[in-house]
Amino acid sequence: MSNKYENNLNLHTPIIRQYLSIKKKYPDFVLFFRMGDFYELFYKDAITVSDILKIVLTNRGYSAGKKVPMAGIPVHTAERYWKKLLNLGKSIAVCEQVKNKLSCKNKLINREVIQVITPGTVVEDFFLNNDVDNILAAVYKNENKFGYSYVDISSGDFYVSEHENLESFLSELYRTNPVELLCSDNFKDINTIKTNNTLIEYRSIAEFELESAYRQLILHFNTQNLEGFGLKKDHLGLGSAGCLLQYIKSVQKILLRNILSIKINVPKKYILLDKVSRIHLELTKNVLGGYKNTLSYVLNRCTTSMGVRMLKRWIHAPIRDIKIIKNRQNSIKELQEKYIELKFIFRKISDLERICSRVVTLKANPIDIIKIKLTLLEFIKIKKVLVKIKGENIKRIVKRLGNNKEIISLLNSSINPDSPMSIKNGNVIAKGYNRKLDHLRNISKNSLSVIQKFETLEKKILKIDSLKVGFNRIIGYYIQINKKYKKLIPEKYIKIQTLKLYNRYTTLELKKFEKEIISSKFKSLELENYLYYKLLEKLNFYIPFLKISAKAIAELDVLSNLAERAVKLKYVCPYLTNKTEIRLNDSRHPVIESILTHSFVPNSVNLSRKNRMLIITGPNMGGKSTYMRQIGLIVIMAWIGSFVPAKTAVIGNIDQIFTRIGSSDDLSGGKSSFMVEMIETANILNNATSNSLVLIDEIGRGTSINDGLALAWSVSLYLVKYIQSITLFSTHYFELTKLEKKNKNIKNVYLSTVEYDGKISFLYKLEQGFINKSYGILVAVLSGFPIKVIDLANAKLKEIKIKKKITFRLFLKKYFNISSLSFIFKKIKGIKKIFFKNF
Repeated sequence: MSNKYENNLNLHTPIIRQYLSIKKKYPDFVLFFRMGDFYELFYKDAITVSDILKIVLTNRGYSAGKKVPMAGIPVHTAERYWKKLLNLGKSIAVCEQVKNKLSCKNKLINREVIQVITPGTVVEDFFLNNDVDNILAAVYKNENKFGYSYVDISSGDFYVSEHENLESFLSELYRTNPVELLCSDNFKDINTIKTNNTLIEYRSIAEFELESAYRQLILHFNTQNLEGFGLKKDHLGLGSAGCLLQYIKSVQKILLRNILSIKINVPKKYILLDKVSRIHLELTKNVLGGYKNTLSYVLNRCTTSMGVRMLKRWIHAPIRDIKIIKNRQNSIKELQEKYIELKFIFRKISDLERICSRVVTLKANPIDIIKIKLTLLEFIKIKKVLVKIKGENIKRIVKRLGNNKEIISLLNSSINPDSPMSIKNGNVIAKGYNRKLDHLRNISKNSLSVIQKFETLEKKILKIDSLKVGFNRIIGYYIQINKKYKKLIPEKYIKIQTLKLYNRYTTLELKKFEKEIISSKFKSLELENYLYYKLLEKLNFYIPFLKISAKAIAELDVLSNLAERAVKLKYVCPYLTNKTEIRLNDSRHPVIESILTHSFVPNSVNLSRKNRMLIITGPNMGGKSTYMRQIGLIVIMAWIGSFVPAKTAVIGNIDQIFTRIGSSDDLSGGKSSFMVEMIETANILNNATSNSLVLIDEIGRGTSINDGLALAWSVSLYLVKYIQSITLFSTHYFELTKLEKKNKNIKNVYLSTVEYDGKISFLYKLEQGFINKSYGILVAVLSGFPIKVIDLANAKLKEIKIKKKITFRLFLKKYFNISSLSFIFKKIKGIKKIFFKNF
């Protein structure tokens, strides 16, 4: 619809005029406009949503001389559709009919937006994925530095960080993976930071102003300053944190009391991984975007949702603090005899973290409250199971479970254990909690016996045994008498309905009683509703303690889960050191090992300051990329505290992991697969350090052989000589194996194979040395190429080899007038000596 019609509302019908005036206030939201039993969408919203949700697109006649596109969904199924939209990164405004009052101007039902739902601000369980953090984030850029903040409203976790460069910020962005990201309207790097289904919200630059943000945070946390959180006024993350807080309040319309503190994230505290490395290593998502056959898929046997989310956070943020990791390792050892008992208890524990958020936003239902009580009772059993464990880390975690007698007592006395899901129909507040409520309930409860007494008395007075007192919703309570007793009806009886054989009557006494019953039911529900929300407010006092307990349970679940994985999968505890080294004896790929029906072929690795680079040769499908990935995954596992798949493991303190594996293009970004490869390699060369682990699987295969070889050669030399990173470099360029003789920090290895009778078998065993065969045609045979194609390829290969020999001989005769090769080899050696001297 053109702006002409949007701006001139007078051209429209009254209902469309009302819609457009409301839509103008929520231009970036999908507006669900209540009309009777349906939510209707108009114009662009209707077209977009009908396509996304596969609902019928129709029209609502004409307005301002043009057809009005329209789509609708039933009110009772709306949440199902909203969830789909939220998952696709859309925000929603829900416009309801307000109290059926009529607008004076148009005699229209008044409508107002009563709820705004965005991907990052929902707390309702129905909209959330239990196994994934639901992150709302904001970024503020000042020159070339970045301030980044994120919050999970469903748990109350609030973090802030500042980053010296774009790469550091991007690592944090992809680690946290927000569903909704706020950035200033002058942000220039938006194309760099876009991620799948992340809703980008533009906010005014004024909302990121540091001084205003500082005041907002002080007001929220009710402190004189932010020094208690370690934050100074010039911390760049404050701007983004202030914008976040302001946005949440504007959407939720309430004070978020579950955001109790703000913590500083220090990027150097973690092993940094860029977006590419997270994808290549398939940490929590495989290359197809699914969960199966990822590191998380193998490691996760957590029982609680809180534990699942925490384990994923650990996997995406391996921590470099040896003390923390050793505490985790010791706890895993201690829990290896306790994890079975704990698992049975954890099954009865609810998602306390998210229930707390629903309590403070007053969106918790009665079942949520019952779950709090049942969860706290399970804490008592956990303490009994762990009472004899001596490790300080486990003792600290158990202490954080707290003493919950007071809150259990409150919930026992206040909530009916058989409560329904909703407070609307009552029967939620326990008997004995409130005297007035008990009295009102008794009136309703005793109404049956009172009616029976009234009926018995009337039968006796009128001497009509068939007299009956009944009730229906239309006429209320009535006295039913057969028409044949018409002469016995007293004057006080008022006829209210005539049937074929019966007349129905009421009396002033019966009407008064009816009014008391109806009134008591209404007052009972009203009082119960009031008491329930007062109870939620009381529970707010306990939220800080419950949140601490929730984190403790999540950590216990993760540690006992890793204990179970260590036992079942035969993992060993790695020795961690601050040196830059990786020494693994008979290591295995944790994911591929779990898929195979036969045993995995283990391989070792020895990388250190003296032995910095392995150049890996061998055929495609021979296991080169598997070997490299398993080293990267084992390093990550070690630095989250997990035991690892190896016989023995010594793993140093790595600062970053970079990968360049596989080939893909970026058509939407206008990049070929070779350009993507070059960009990924450039990122490594510009950001890796001597403490980084670099995994490169092929460079230069997307261009000519000569260019590709030159690039692979120069990249490998630059990594080992200037950056001095720990590097695994696989290649099909056999010439690179000669670098071993030129640099003592380089070693050649290869994945062994056996060739017999025109067939190839992969042994997947790493050997010292190199192999000068790629076995491309034999691999094609294994993949199912037609025999005719294989025959043609073999014939062409022979032709190429013969041509090369002839060309080389002609070259020698023409330029050197010799048939011997010795002279030319001496010349080539001389050129190489000059090259390496200059390098």
